[in-house]
Amino acid sequence: MPLYMFQAKYSVAAFGGMLKKPQDRTEAAKQIIEAVGGKLHNLYFSFGEYDVVVIVEAPDDQAMGSAAIVLAASGAFSGGMTTKLATAAEAKKMMEKAKGAAASYKPITA
Repeated sequence: MPLYMFQAKYSVAAFGGMLKKPQDRTEAAKQIIEAVGGKLHNLYFSFGEYDVVVIVEAPDDQAMGSAAIVLAASGAFSGGMTTKLATAAEAKKMMEKAKGAAASYKPITA
């Protein structure tokens, strides 16, 4: 199954809820990912532009997109981004395919 990185910014209301009742959100994340047929690998809180980073294995883009829609509709997040990931072995296959296709591309010239 493909791997994805989901990064999100919690809403002010979500932070307020966590301040009033500190909680580990891993189980909640696991439940939504499993509901779309996926597997939660890790959930991290982070500093910077995003407050949470989740590594997910999902059957396909539609499954991961479905989970992202549920999360966006929940109101718990004020923004986010989903990135499809490739392993080093998958990247090597891409490089090999690109090497074979490179001769067919004609770059723009001045």
